[in-house]
Amino acid sequence: MNKIMDEREKRTEWFMHDRFGMFIHWGLYAIPGRGAWVRSDEQIPLEAYEPYFEEWNPIFYDPKKWAKAAKNAGMKYAVLTTKHHEGFCLFDSAYTDYKSTNTKCGRDLVREFVEAFRAEGLKVGFYYSLLDWHHPDYPAYGDMYHPDRANEAYKGKEHNFERYLDYMHNQVRELMTNYGKIDILWFDFSYEGHLGEDWRGKELVDMVRSLQPDIILNGRLEANGESYGSVMTDDPNIFSGDFVCPEMIIPPQGLRTPSGRKIPWEACFTMNNEWGYMPMDIHRKTSTQLIKKLVECTSKNGNMLLNVSPTPKGEIPDWQLKILEETGEWMHENSDSIYGCGMSEFEKPEWGRYTQKGNKLYAHILEESIGAIALPGVKGRVKKARRLADGSEMLLLTPWVAKEFPDCEFINYANPEWASFHVDETRDNVIELELIED
Repeated sequence: MNKIMDEREKRTEWFMHDRFGMFIHWGLYAIPGRGAWVRSDEQIPLEAYEPYFEEWNPIFYDPKKWAKAAKNAGMKYAVLTTKHHEGFCLFDSAYTDYKSTNTKCGRDLVREFVEAFRAEGLKVGFYYSLLDWHHPDYPAYGDMYHPDRANEAYKGKEHNFERYLDYMHNQVRELMTNYGKIDILWFDFSYEGHLGEDWRGKELVDMVRSLQPDIILNGRLEANGESYGSVMTDDPNIFSGDFVCPEMIIPPQGLRTPSGRKIPWEACFTMNNEWGYMPMDIHRKTSTQLIKKLVECTSKNGNMLLNVSPTPKGEIPDWQLKILEETGEWMHENSDSIYGCGMSEFEKPEWGRYTQKGNKLYAHILEESIGAIALPGVKGRVKKARRLADGSEMLLLTPWVAKEFPDCEFINYANPEWASFHVDETRDNVIELELIED
């Protein structure tokens, strides 16, 4: 057995149990309100971006409210962007002046986040960008993403990348040292010319593991949203990370190595189309859609990390809070079908999805049915059935019109003589099936 994979399975046990977390993208880019990549997308020079640093003053920032919203939504952990690609730090780093404590706000926003989320019993994660468009030693001209990639003023300019790596490693050390136990470190991201050992990856991972032995790492020291790296193989390298993080996509099936070992994964999504605050982006997902995606992730042995994008003043937008509230209402009644659950031993049914935990099989009924609901593959295996939301009994009875389908078990919401019944398709209706153990 591969030692790296054995250790990975042990570290990620809690992670794959909890299934649902909050992503928080927040930084200076909230002020222009055109997305987290605005400086790169619009190739904004540093001097033109500087006013946002001078303006930064999130007067309504109250991470206790954020933490309560996450907990009430059924989330079990949260990951905050301590530094995004723009280079601005939400923490009091000793290695830069480009940080929240040097703005009008004068606060270590990361420390307050950690304290608030820990107080609610949530696990704490740090996002940290390997890129840095503010640091003078991060290569600019000709880079794939740097805002000054086409700026002739930077052509031929020398950069001491090793000096930047020292800076980056030192900041990661601060995050791993100054804030107590940290559960997740979410790096972002590697690309051509900046992969694995280009970041001094082994040295970085060894340092992180020495300071936070139980922490779990994503795989973006050697990968990005396009590809997942050696974590997908049976021989992963030391900086392959503990879990895969598909971005704005759910894998068609659960992820496994060629030999069949499960690969922990976590799909990250936005609530609209942008990671950072963008008030003009009104292409908003619904709580119904997101609940179904959480179920889909769980049914494929994956997690869902759902993003919120606070305003420049430090508040999660009301429409995002509403989604969290509605999701929390569903989780309050149905979280048993998510926590600790994973892929079922049975094939996906046509009316929805299965999740499973031991001898508890959860049927997620996602569409209206005509008459009783057929449960293919479980004939003779179901001991009893109930609606998970309220605990009410479901009838296990083959109706007279279904005698021609002896291989199916049938569940009924009411009297099986009734021709049909209503399923609320705006929500996932969950039936808990207790299986007869072999």
